[in-house]
Parts: sequence; structure tokens; C-alpha cells
Amino acid sequence: MYRDQAYILINIIMMLDALVVIFAAYFSRWIYLNYFNGIWLLREYEFGGFIILTFFLNNAILAHFGFYSDRREDSFWPILFRLTKALVILFVVISTGLFFFHGFGVSRQYIFIFAIVLLVVAIIDKGLMLGVTGMLAGRGFHQRRILLVGNGVRSLWVVDALQKQQSWGHRIVGLLRDEDQTNSDSHGSSSVPILGAIEDLRDVILDNRVDDVIFAVPPDRPRSLQPYIEICERIGVSVRIVPAMFDPGGTSLRVEVLQGVPLLCRYSLKLDVSGLFYKRLIDIFVGGLGTLFCFAVLYPILGLAIKANSPGPILFRQKRVGMHGRIFFLYKFRSMYVDAEARKAELAENNEIQGPMFKMTDDPRVTKVGRFLRKTSLDEFPQFWNVFKGEMSLVGTRPPTPEEVAQYDDWHRRRISIKPGITGLWQISGRSKIDNFNEVVKLDLQYIDEWRLQDDFKIMWRTFWVIAARKGAC
Repeated sequence: MYRDQAYILINIIMMLDALVVIFAAYFSRWIYLNYFNGIWLLREYEFGGFIILTFFLNNAILAHFGFYSDRREDSFWPILFRLTKALVILFVVISTGLFFFHGFGVSRQYIFIFAIVLLVVAIIDKGLMLGVTGMLAGRGFHQRRILLVGNGVRSLWVVDALQKQQSWGHRIVGLLRDEDQTNSDSHGSSSVPILGAIEDLRDVILDNRVDDVIFAVPPDRPRSLQPYIEICERIGVSVRIVPAMFDPGGTSLRVEVLQGVPLLCRYSLKLDVSGLFYKRLIDIFVGGLGTLFCFAVLYPILGLAIKANSPGPILFRQKRVGMHGRIFFLYKFRSMYVDAEARKAELAENNEIQGPMFKMTDDPRVTKVGRFLRKTSLDEFPQFWNVFKGEMSLVGTRPPTPEEVAQYDDWHRRRISIKPGITGLWQISGRSKIDNFNEVVKLDLQYIDEWRLQDDFKIMWRTFWVIAARKGAC
């Protein structure tokens, strides 16, 4: 229900934002023509296209700044600050686009007027929306009256979530303590009145005109909630239960429906599915371009240099471990002598990093051409083929060898719960100074736990500068 209410409100807000852009665009044109004696060169269909593009851009930027989330806005000043930043970005994008289309016929004076008018109208719109939703919620318009059942920290989670949740009205009428628990003396929030114990459920529901009951009891509760759920069902009150598996500081928990069967899913990763979809599209596009450049341009040139420097194949192929232990062959331009793998054991005592990963600054197995390839990261280019095939991603964790994975502790294995990448946090975080494998894993897990699509762009940008500064191979 709460999600549905937030979804409806978000759609209303998005439509209002589009209408605000349309109104501001036409009103700005009227001001421009009547008070600034402007010359209008755009045909009506061109102006319509400009407006449509503008409100799509506007909505996308506002979404980035959190205006379409299900979180309730409590104060107008943070809204004003974020809205101003969003509109500045919008008009920087518009101005940049118009700079490259000189013949489009939109004057800079009109754009300036449009920016001012849109900011003023958008501020009025957001202020009215905040006031109207607050008024409706305060006056009890379609307000849902909620009763909590539980003790301690789990009740606090629910109270905090309800206070943040966007809706058109809900109020916590009170809390019933679950006396089956030893910590029943602490209900977690003095702002929520205690109305009794769980045994008083029926009377409290009737006396307080309750619409919804939320059970937030601890997972080790010795007795079943079924009798109390049946009371709610007989009276006609909706029931919600905080799952025993839920922990806000732990892994992600979601409900999925499989052909009518509800499944409670606990994910080890908190990755956004739509974000992963766009990440894959980017991998296919960039991976395809990188593969084409690698084999059409680099392969003939670097192949001759590699062959001239040492006998053996141009490409180096090695088994690596991908997502969840999948084995694939990773490709690089060969930077070592052909007997490099056989000589690795004799160099083990020179390993400069603690743990299963091998790293040696002046590795004697690296050829003269190989040192140049590694310094410029040109040896990595064939991995774009791995990215294009879906075995790797542009950004991820470093792909380990099966021998390395065999030495992993359990917590190390979570770094291979996503696709490995050509670059990642470790590669741009002063990797030459890291001498402990656990630190590498911590950086990988930081990337996994905090992943957002825009972070990939930041890492790729920083990787470019790391390579340009010749700080070593990835």
C-alpha cells in the first residue's frame, strides 16, 4: 500500500514537473517577444520538440537529485537547494547543446529568461506540493491509522521508516508490547504511546479505529503470531509483518512473486537491476569498439613488436575465475616470456603482497616490450573481447586465477560475486603501495556494497588519468 501511494504521488509530481516546463517555456517566449522585442526564428514544431527534450532532461536530472523517491520531504530549504542545483545543470546541458547547433535559432537571451522563469515556477510548484501533502496528511485525508506490535530496536526501525515514507497520510496511533520477550521494558521510542500488551490487540484495534497492524517482533519469539493475525483478519484489519530475516545493516531483503508463490529473497548484493542492465549495454558498446580498435589497429603493430622481442604467441591466454566461480579465458597482449608460468614458483619468495595474489615490481619474466605494454596498459586491450562476450565488465574486481581462489577465505569469495573488470577501485587507489591482499579485497567489497552506475564512469575517468600519468599497469 505505502509503495503504491508513493508510486501514484511520484507520477503526479513527474507530470506536474513536465507541465511546469511547458508553461515556463511558453511564458518565457511571451516575455521575450513582448518585453525584450526578441526575434523568434523557431517553427512551432521545432519549439515543441525543444520543449519535449527539455522536460525529459529536467525529469531525468530531478530524478538524479532524489525528487522522485518514496522518501518524505520534511523541509523546504533542502528542496530549494537541490532544485537550484538541478536547474543549473539542466541549463548548462541545454546551453552546451545549443552551442553545437548554432543554426537552431534559440537566442541566449531567451534561454536566460527561460531559466529564471522555470526556477521561479518550479519553486512555487515544489512549495505548493509540500504544503498540500502536509495539509492533507495533517487533516487526516485518507489517513491510515497504524498500530505497532513489538519491542526494542525492531519497532524503532518501523517508526523511523514510517516517518520517512512518502504517502498521502498515515499516523502511528500507538504500540503494543510483546510480553513474550525479556526486553519488553523498552519499546524504543518515547514518541509512540504504549497502549498495552499484545494480548490487548482486539480491544486496542477497536478503540483506536486502527486500519493497519504492523508486527515487528524479534525473530526469536517463542510463540506463534497466528492467533493475533487471525484476530486482525476477522475484524478486517490489514496485517504487515517485519520478517525475521530482516536486518537494515545486513544483506538486501526483498519479496518476489513466482507464479503466485511469494518468495522472501535475501540478496548478498545490493545492486540495482536496472543499473546492471545499463551497465551491460555500456559493456557491449564499449567492449565492441575496444575489440575493433584492438584487433584492427593495435594487433598488427604490437604483434610485430612482441614477436621481434621474444618468440611465442602475440596473445597470452590464461584461465581466470569470473562471477560466482565461472571459469573463462582472459586475453592479453603477451608481456612475458613463454616460460613465465613455469618460473612463477621459483619467484614465490619475492612476492611483494601478503596473500594469494602475486606481485613483483621487477619481475624478470617480463620482456622489454612487455614493460612498455604494462606501463601504458596496452597489454589489457584484448580484454575488451572478454567484456563484449559478457565474461568481464569494464569496471569490476580484478579477475583472479583458480590457484588464487583455492587459497581464499570465505569472506574473500564475495569479491567474485560480480563480474570481474578491466579496471576497478584497486587499480586507481594507489595499488603499487598496497602490500596486503586483504586490503585489495576490502576495496573490492567497498565497490560492490556501494555500487552505483555513475561510480563506474568516475572509476573509468580516474583510470584514464592513472594510465596517462604512467602509474603502472592495471
